[in-house]
Amino acid sequence: MRKEILNEKGVIFDIKKYAIHDGPGIRTTVFFKGCPLNCWWCHNPEGLAMSAQVIYRRDRCIGCGECINICPEGALTFSPSGVGVITDQSKCTHCGICADTCPAEAREFIGKVVSVDEVVGEIKKDILFYDESGGGVTFSGGEPLMQPHFLLGLLDACGKLEIHRTVDTSGYADAELLLRIAEKTDLFLYDLKHMDSEKHKEYTGVPNEQILSNLDLLAKHGEKINIRIPIIPGINSDDENIDLAGYFISSLPGVQSINILLYHSAAEGKYRKLGIEYRLGKILPPSEDEMEAVAKRLEKFGFHVKIGG
Repeated sequence: MRKEILNEKGVIFDIKKYAIHDGPGIRTTVFFKGCPLNCWWCHNPEGLAMSAQVIYRRDRCIGCGECINICPEGALTFSPSGVGVITDQSKCTHCGICADTCPAEAREFIGKVVSVDEVVGEIKKDILFYDESGGGVTFSGGEPLMQPHFLLGLLDACGKLEIHRTVDTSGYADAELLLRIAEKTDLFLYDLKHMDSEKHKEYTGVPNEQILSNLDLLAKHGEKINIRIPIIPGINSDDENIDLAGYFISSLPGVQSINILLYHSAAEGKYRKLGIEYRLGKILPPSEDEMEAVAKRLEKFGFHVKIGG
């Protein structure tokens, strides 16, 4: 294997072992930083920004001032009320020194630069589980296609080890790049957020024409694709949107399986820690009956529909 591929670097925020909802079998899921979308319901807001971030848990802070004293940029100060520490984002360089210093672990550094070789070293530890369960590795995020050279290096390395490779993507990427990724990918988990382009842009920040076009391209190219649709009440759960999704997916060759994913607000705490507005605070998760109704509606188009990942 070429040395330059192994040395290719990227930014990730987590490696999850023994994942069972990110493709077939037992898997290792690598979470990339950076995403071109900004979905209101994103469960991994720590993956939105490409750069590293620091999370501050005020409830853990003991007010010792160690982080303030050690910050090389002078970006940290006690709040005027005397409760907690304030970060001047214009000065913070996300060096992570404050998180490393905090004795109470009130500050956490999210995101690190790693090489292909380092990530593959972690993936290889679980080859036995992949072989026994029909599993492998899944590259998720964020959006893994935001770091194409890093992703290609990982896909190439895992292919040489005969590890099953899945890419979890929004499909919002250059078509030529997507086909290059497809050459080294065994399965795509492809997200469909909303069929109406204007509403898609309202709730994700981007229109959907490129996403739908790329899905059609992959399907006609003969790729294995599992469609995943998050169900968010009042946004994309209506009959019209579900029917439009069913009609579109039924026009694609080779797509037999759809997963509908239950929206929940479990990530709301992450938004607070990151200082990001959580825009779906008043929306309740869909009920079991509502999820069953969506599944039955999609099954009429001839698909096997599974509730959950």
